Amino acid sequence: MSTLLLTPPATEPVTLADVHMHLRLSHTHEDGLLTTLIKAARQQVEQKTGRALIAQKWRLYLDKLPQDRCIRLPHAPLASLVELSLYDPSGMQHVIGAGQILTDPASNPPRVKLQGPVPFALREMMGVEVDYIAGYGSLPEEVPESLRTAVLMLVAFWYERRSHVEDGLLTGLIPHGFDAALSPYKVLRL
Repeated sequence: MSTLLLTPPATEPVTLADVHMHLRLSHTHEDGLLTTLIKAARQQVEQKTGRALIAQKWRLYLDKLPQDRCIRLPHAPLASLVELSLYDPSGMQHVIGAGQILTDPASNPPRVKLQGPVPFALREMMGVEVDYIAGYGSLPEEVPESLRTAVLMLVAFWYERRSHVEDGLLTGLIPHGFDAALSPYKVLRL
């Protein structure tokens, strides 16, 4: 299984104004740094939880269908299924119609299930492609407040430790209790 981000989020879950208010900053001369920190913090929250905060389009590649034909998607929440395609051994794409697919966006992780048998063999590698939109919506206010707060918490933590940021040491540098705050949102990894 591998995934590819096809369309990144068009905005971030928190704005520069949100960060300025949270940090009590009245100047704008570090907005470049803050913008970088917002994006890195969002990515960290998404990586830790398995959730897309703002709508983004992903492609999941599988070598074969699971035996129960139920595909578990690695990013939640599932906003919509764009397309499910199967590839035969010659590489020909077969787009599966919406009437042949069940979606379960409420499960953890979200699932899509192909109804009925597949009438042909799949190619050995990357025989299944699933394109889908994951995220709470396209606007910051559609993201749960606790996840937006986690992004702000991380931005503030990194901003106060900017020497680590300048040295490129963002990875692994998180505030105490950050993981616990995200635990209710974590998507089960299978």
